[in-house]
Amino acid sequence: MLFRSLDFDIFKPKTPPLFGMDISSSSVKMVEMVDAGKGVPRVERYTIEPLAKDAVLDGNIANLEAVTDAVQRGWKKLATKTKNVALALPTAAVITKKIIVPAGLREEELEIQVETEANQYIPFALEEVNLDFQVVGPSPSSPEEVQVLIAASRKEKVEDRVAVAQAAGLKASVMDVESFAVQASFDLIKKQFADEGRDQNVVLVDVGGNVTNIVVLRNDQAVYTREQAFGGMQLTQEIMRVYGMTQEEAEAAKRSGGLPDNYEPEVLRPFLENVALELQRAMQFFFTSTPYTSVDHILLTGGSAVIPGLEDVVSTRTQVNTLVANPFASMAINQRIQLKKLVADAPSLMVACGLALRRFDA
Repeated sequence: MLFRSLDFDIFKPKTPPLFGMDISSSSVKMVEMVDAGKGVPRVERYTIEPLAKDAVLDGNIANLEAVTDAVQRGWKKLATKTKNVALALPTAAVITKKIIVPAGLREEELEIQVETEANQYIPFALEEVNLDFQVVGPSPSSPEEVQVLIAASRKEKVEDRVAVAQAAGLKASVMDVESFAVQASFDLIKKQFADEGRDQNVVLVDVGGNVTNIVVLRNDQAVYTREQAFGGMQLTQEIMRVYGMTQEEAEAAKRSGGLPDNYEPEVLRPFLENVALELQRAMQFFFTSTPYTSVDHILLTGGSAVIPGLEDVVSTRTQVNTLVANPFASMAINQRIQLKKLVADAPSLMVACGLALRRFDA
């Protein structure tokens, strides 16, 4: 397989000491974990390094040098000797498809079958893509067949991230997909739900800078996805407009506070209401386009998830149990890490956390 020939495969586990690195549009996030014993992971260290504006656009690395510089700065701050890294491709850059094949095929036969099937679903020549697959389980319709999940991405998407790691002096040992990494982090969080969320609809809301991604999970399967064109940058721009600040000043003020008394009622509150309104719209689309008519939990992720008041406004407006994501809640934490800061950063570390967990794959 093409992912495997490059030693980057989404589905086959790797077990070298490694750390997770999430290259997003605004920052490079790194998380390293170790085994604290009895199967409990310990967060050993993490860091978030800001990226230059437009260094990453729509998930694509537009400025290799700027991203490499940020990775090098982040790795230095991480203060680890580990150089193996798990990376992720943007979900939009990966085509996934479930297919049905006969059970009992040998590995070589399965590869041939997958490549034959992939030709029908991938709008590129196979030599232009990295391809990987995993047997999911028995076919629901026949015991003599199995379900196989195929994942494929254009080679240059993989190679760009590999090039960044190499230029920074690191080795890309795992290439995952952002949605799969988030799923790994969610598996830790769902323990907080009754019956671990079984047969429940959980809405993951990733409030990013310019885009909010909404995924509804049911029994570990995505049953609905939607992208909404709004995010935390709208609040930043409103702070800039009202108070005459630069973007850097507005971002800092948004996080640390200290804005005039009219900020909360005239700037913050309308933004929070807008987020809740957009989420309500997305939920209505979900109800009208699927058999489901209710949502059990909302999980806020992304850098804007910790904006004061967002959790309460969303919960009030939607009348749905709402939580800010913290995949580290059940983990051991190195005493050098400031717990309060980790909790604040946790919603934006979902991808990096999921990637770091690849260290424990058996």
